[in-house]
Amino acid sequence: MNATPATATPRESAAPAEGAPQRLLQRLILPHESSPDVVPLYIEAADARSGATGSALGLGGGSEPARRVEPEGRAVERSAQAQAQVDVSELNERHSVGVPARSMRSFGTYFNAFPASYWRRWTPVRAVRLTVRTSGAGHLVVMRSTARGSLQRQESRNVSGVAEEVFDLPLTAFGDGGWYWFDAYAGDEDLTVLGAEWTADADLARTEGSFSISMTTMNKVEYCLENIRTVAEDPDLRALLDVMYVVDQGADRLHDHAEELAPLQKALDAQLQIIEQGNIGGSGGFSRGMYEAATAGTSTYVINCDDDIVIEPESLIRMVTFADFASRPTLVGAHMFDLNNRSVLHTFGEVVDPWRIQPAVAVPEGRTGHDFAAEPLRSTPWLHRRADVDYNGWWSCLIPTETVRAIGLSLPVFIKWDDAEYGLRAKQAGYPTVSLPGAGVWHMSWVDKDDLVGWQAYFHERNRIITALLHSPYARGGRVVRESQFMDVKHLISMQYFTEAGRLLAQKDVLEGPDALHPAIGTKLPEIRAMAAGFDDAVSRKDQDLYPPVQIDKPPRKGRPFTQPRRLMLPAWTVKVLAKQLLKPTAPQAAENPQAAIPHLDAKWWRLSAYDSALVSNAEGTQVSWYKRDPRQVREMLAEALSAHVALHRGWNALRERYRDASARITSFDAWEQTFAENPAPDRAPQQEASPTSDGGGSAA
Repeated sequence: MNATPATATPRESAAPAEGAPQRLLQRLILPHESSPDVVPLYIEAADARSGATGSALGLGGGSEPARRVEPEGRAVERSAQAQAQVDVSELNERHSVGVPARSMRSFGTYFNAFPASYWRRWTPVRAVRLTVRTSGAGHLVVMRSTARGSLQRQESRNVSGVAEEVFDLPLTAFGDGGWYWFDAYAGDEDLTVLGAEWTADADLARTEGSFSISMTTMNKVEYCLENIRTVAEDPDLRALLDVMYVVDQGADRLHDHAEELAPLQKALDAQLQIIEQGNIGGSGGFSRGMYEAATAGTSTYVINCDDDIVIEPESLIRMVTFADFASRPTLVGAHMFDLNNRSVLHTFGEVVDPWRIQPAVAVPEGRTGHDFAAEPLRSTPWLHRRADVDYNGWWSCLIPTETVRAIGLSLPVFIKWDDAEYGLRAKQAGYPTVSLPGAGVWHMSWVDKDDLVGWQAYFHERNRIITALLHSPYARGGRVVRESQFMDVKHLISMQYFTEAGRLLAQKDVLEGPDALHPAIGTKLPEIRAMAAGFDDAVSRKDQDLYPPVQIDKPPRKGRPFTQPRRLMLPAWTVKVLAKQLLKPTAPQAAENPQAAIPHLDAKWWRLSAYDSALVSNAEGTQVSWYKRDPRQVREMLAEALSAHVALHRGWNALRERYRDASARITSFDAWEQTFAENPAPDRAPQQEASPTSDGGGSAA
């Protein structure tokens, strides 16, 4: 199973070989949909200042002269205003764009800058060739950045008439980070950039592969049909595509929408295969597509994609190209942008914190939710440092079929942690993951969701502990068991008893061992949802007015604002609160009327613990639940949690060996074949409230 991939020896050269055939790595693209919110990802209309030094770059051709350093807020404001000058009516071509007279356009953007450090680190390419075709008089400036985010001029040339300028650019100085890009300046008349390509010697590629898509869907027909349409309408993408496997696990099926599906099926023909099966979650859906691609024997890669994404089709082409050139078989992931705020990048790269087994940002200075409209690539230093990752979310992630055959399919865990665990497993077997800049999709962000509360809490808890058992390098999983106990206490003092019931079931199921995972994958979600009827906090209504009015005689803390307990005071605070939770009877009135109405943003454990009952809204703002304190419930659940964690702590080493010994078996093709056979599509499944496909390892944060 753990075959060691072959490596290639880089050919050191500062320029492409004389007369060597070239292969396209990346080309200039403009948005399919020229809406203002996506434009900053493709093109900008202002000179940039280096975020590392604060210096402005006056490069002629209508650019502003060098300025003194301004406060950060004003620099961001000026940058945002400058970007707004790009008129979307200019962007009516996919690969060319006009530059109005006495102005500039920069391609130092997410989708058009060349991520030189990634090609330097993960491929044998040591020089690239940039070819820019223009019409009209103007000036081209090739820029580069360092890992610190410093901006440097590489080369510049005047152009006139119909011209083709070729720049041979070395990659030798990009060991820790940095990008290449070019800026175009028009003179007294308009300049047109007719196209631009980044190429390298073709013989440096390890292979020239094709790919299949594994897309899991459940009751999101509109999204899924649109993604099928995107693939069908892109000839360059289809030239590399073997099969798009759509694994339909929902009640509202694609085949029920024949009018919309039929023309797409006709257009794609054998390149589209829809597979119906029972709801075995994201891990089951993606494993089915991975299985089909790996056993068909034609695809070099399989790309796992969520159904509810918007695809930039060039991203998939770039992922395949990068994988072809990678020095060894490599997983290549796309970044995730916020579907409802298109210029916002959710994450630039993720690792798993080995001590806590929690997702973490790969670049220390980095953060989630970076808005390129406010802070462009060229002016944001941390975006220039290469981010080396442990995994990439399966919203869009390329996996070599060689890897699938070597290490198996996903863990049978339904949802949560399947992609993170797979990345860690692949890395251990010698298959690294690269989250590739310039390859991105748009997906619903989980920033405004809270899937640690409710039915998904079971999968978070169980699968995190399993991942720790399989991959933690520390005795007894580092902080995992201790943090799990802390989380139990927080949920209990927050009156979130349904959530805690799911967590307790998760801990019990972990202790049962790995061989229970496959048999339960199709039944665990209904089991968890059936538990909801016994808990007030699991019942929700659409409006606060559907509950009795809020009444309380004496507001807690004498009406003072709530604050999180200080770290040094936390032990004493916890003892005091737990004593109340365990022993103090609830106020009789609290059973008749909620004592407070608490928005989700304010529903912190240190606030909820002060009440005997409260109305609490969900993260989406669509539902309200009535939480009610129950000392008997707290006593029983706390005792069960303590018992489970003692068992985990004492039996960790033996349990770890059981899971590690079983890993290859439960992720094998044989095991999954049996699970697929045991979970066929029902004649008509009941409509589900949610779409339990993989939300990515990042959602486990």
